[in-house]
Amino acid sequence: MDITLTLLSCIAFMALVAVISYMKTKGEVNTQDGYFLAGRGLTGTFIAGSMILTNLSAEQLIGLNGSAFGYNLSAMAWEVTAGVSTIIMALIFLPRYLAGAFSTLPEFLRDRFDDSVRRMTVVLFMVGYSLVTIPSVLYSGSIAVLRLFDVPGLFNISYEASLIFTIVVVGTIGALYAIFGGLKAVAVSDTINGIGLLIVGLLVPVLGLIALGEGNFSDGLATIATTETEKLNAIGSAEDPVPFGTIFTGMILANLFYWGTNQYVIQRTLGAKNLVEGQKGVLFSGYFKVLVPFMMMLPGVIAYHLYQDDNLQTIDLAYPHLVKDVLPQYLSGFFLAVLLGAVFSSFNSLLNSAATLFCLDVYKPLKKDKVSDEKLIRVAKITSLVIAILSFITAPLLMLAPEGLWQIIRIFTGFYNIPVITIVLVGLFTKRVPALAAKVAIVFHVIAYGLLKFVWDVEINFIHIYAILFAIELAIMLVIGNLYPMATPWQFIPKAEVNMTPWRYAIPCAIVLVSLIATLYLMFSPIGFVGGLSSAFTPILLTLWATCFIAVGVSLKWWRVKYENGLKRLTSATSQ
Repeated sequence: MDITLTLLSCIAFMALVAVISYMKTKGEVNTQDGYFLAGRGLTGTFIAGSMILTNLSAEQLIGLNGSAFGYNLSAMAWEVTAGVSTIIMALIFLPRYLAGAFSTLPEFLRDRFDDSVRRMTVVLFMVGYSLVTIPSVLYSGSIAVLRLFDVPGLFNISYEASLIFTIVVVGTIGALYAIFGGLKAVAVSDTINGIGLLIVGLLVPVLGLIALGEGNFSDGLATIATTETEKLNAIGSAEDPVPFGTIFTGMILANLFYWGTNQYVIQRTLGAKNLVEGQKGVLFSGYFKVLVPFMMMLPGVIAYHLYQDDNLQTIDLAYPHLVKDVLPQYLSGFFLAVLLGAVFSSFNSLLNSAATLFCLDVYKPLKKDKVSDEKLIRVAKITSLVIAILSFITAPLLMLAPEGLWQIIRIFTGFYNIPVITIVLVGLFTKRVPALAAKVAIVFHVIAYGLLKFVWDVEINFIHIYAILFAIELAIMLVIGNLYPMATPWQFIPKAEVNMTPWRYAIPCAIVLVSLIATLYLMFSPIGFVGGLSSAFTPILLTLWATCFIAVGVSLKWWRVKYENGLKRLTSATSQ
């Protein structure tokens, strides 16, 4: 590999991203809304681009393809079914967030319950982001770069030194965007890198199929469609990474937490120019998730056909091996830049959100006097810098005991995702459930989940455990709400700072997205390509899309009007 050409092309693309981000944000980050919420002026393109790149990391690129190489397409469920969660976020959650002009999720919880609930969720988010999520994103992304580009060999230094070097470089670049550019710089850079990721993500499987077909794309496609087709099965069994049944239990809850309540993901939607742009951005990100099986899993299947007899040391080497073999030399720098962009996208988004939570939900409420925008932004930059430095120190430590720490990371997510989505749903759709119910649900979940993971030997998939605990916590909150209802029902007070007219095509767009998700599962199943197309495939597919088009027509004529009227009632509500 010509390291000079690779580095120069990488630096050139990253410099282009930096210049465009600077020009787009120049003079727009001097106020609280400008720094934390991009001046409430983000369009759908930037929202979608930022949400996508924040969600898709380099580790996913390697991990999902590795799962396809070693098993089948069952792991696509985490990505594809997230489209349903983006629909719920766009049509239900987002209008309420924007109507209340909330800057953070804990701010909504304070409005609905009380300040204690706000502080509890802030603690969960801040501890998780600062000590677990941010260092792990930095570490896993750096590992991905090392695997794909052999940094130790390129610079003739040890693995440990290479890892630390990569962590500091990636972390510093990400921190610069988050600290000096605020949310808009993050969103702009994410969108440009997202376009690059889309190009590379689709180019690799195309080149891979050409390689598999020995120069002929059609032959390569025919090989994976007719040979060992069990690799294309997305209907996971109990032995597969994601059993099919989990899609209908805890997975929808985990995805809904991530896309509808996780601060570092939803923050760019809170900065939407208006509801139309916010809904476009969220729904477009859902459409991108439909492409994930082709970008992040099909290359793993191609690698299986090419390298199944090569005895790869680990399934995670499947994608790096394929990229090295099929990607032209002149694109290696561009690929490295996009890969780095994906890594520090998640990193700088987490930094920006952690600073936002600290400033708006901790620092500002503690100050009795009014805090100026200038002071608040200065505190945010210091907070981001401190957290970044802390992550530089803690991220390399993950290599000392990666298996144990990765287990801690997965366990911690389970500690706060289900109680947060539970209290948000109850908060949105009930009027008399008190703050006590939210506090009890949070404490119960932490204790119960801890017992299930550390004390009791429960042979239940952790995704099913999510659903069980959700049902119990939902019951707890509703029972407490019935026994100790609020004396005065909670009344949503609209104070929207943007136009709340919904996107005319939001519901039709959602219907088509659901149909695409169903189509994917139909294709990658025993009815579809697995074992050869069955006689039922075409009739089912035609029925699915005929139903889709009828539903779209009905939605344009009736459902859209009903939905718009419902939002008008929401945004015109007055306190009682």
